[in-house]
Amino acid sequence: MDHSLRCFGTIPKTHVLFSLIFFFFFFSFSNAAFDLATVPFNDGYSSLFGGSNVVRAADDNGVKLLLDRYTGSGFISSNMYRYGFFSANIKLPSNYTAGVCVAFYTSNGDVFKKIHDELDFEFLGNVAGKPWQFQTNLYGNGSTNRGREERYRLWFDPTKDYHRYSILWTAKNVIFYIDDVPIREVIRNDEMGADYPSKPMSLYSTIWDASNWATSGGRYKVNYKYAPFIAEFKDLVLKGCPVNPIQQVSDDKACVDQHIDLEAQDYATMTPMRRRAMLKFRKHFMYYSYCYDTLRYPTLLPECNIIPAEQERFKKNGRLRSSGSRRRQAKQKSRTKTLVDVTNKGYM
Repeated sequence: MDHSLRCFGTIPKTHVLFSLIFFFFFFSFSNAAFDLATVPFNDGYSSLFGGSNVVRAADDNGVKLLLDRYTGSGFISSNMYRYGFFSANIKLPSNYTAGVCVAFYTSNGDVFKKIHDELDFEFLGNVAGKPWQFQTNLYGNGSTNRGREERYRLWFDPTKDYHRYSILWTAKNVIFYIDDVPIREVIRNDEMGADYPSKPMSLYSTIWDASNWATSGGRYKVNYKYAPFIAEFKDLVLKGCPVNPIQQVSDDKACVDQHIDLEAQDYATMTPMRRRAMLKFRKHFMYYSYCYDTLRYPTLLPECNIIPAEQERFKKNGRLRSSGSRRRQAKQKSRTKTLVDVTNKGYM
């Protein structure tokens, strides 16, 4: 994972009422949960590092990852997959967690060291009373100099309960989900070329000390007075065709039926309702997008789908414009009223 993009300080505040309304809307939306088959930890995963800081559940339905002053920890899938659906119910560490990074991601960096692919969820710690921030990212063929980061806030406290985080990866697109709500879609096109992840990847999850960059650009460090920091994972999902990364051609032929089945799943379809939910999430909770960072990328990257109304909210550095003015506050009240009306009328 490349961390050249640093955190951006304080996020503009959102009215509590608005957040609650948004939460209840998404909660009701996600009640139509995906039909997922979970994999026992010992059947699909193994410890990556951390020794006793990887704590398997007694029922084999999950695992806890601990970070203390001596080491972080992590686990990895037993197989590599070329395309798949990777998912887990996760509860993040509570209390003061500045500098702590919890990552749920796919990668092949151990096999293709200079031309690796990667798809990331990275949760970036918080200080007391502040919301957790997180980012999604995508790399293909070692294109770490073209990071495709987006950063967001959550509409809930991820330390109180488990929430499902999922990555769909097909030959056509990538979708990041939270609680069955899509938050980002990357659609493959020819111009992306090898920047689109296409080689077999493993599923990883880790917790580690990222004091030098994770929270407010490294301003707030890990305070081991609050250790151990514990991230909890359960109801793990691995859906895909296991492949040998060295024998991709023969394995691809054997996986045709499973690729077809993957793309036929409910979560592989971006329905109109899901697209509306994704756009509303991005409107209210995304605070950085590389697609709007014209200082970093004067030439638009090929997969970026520019939405004029969304673009207006961002500065040339890709960061959300300040919401401190009266005009902004008036717009915020208008957005809140609109969302109340839309939710009450059952639209979206």
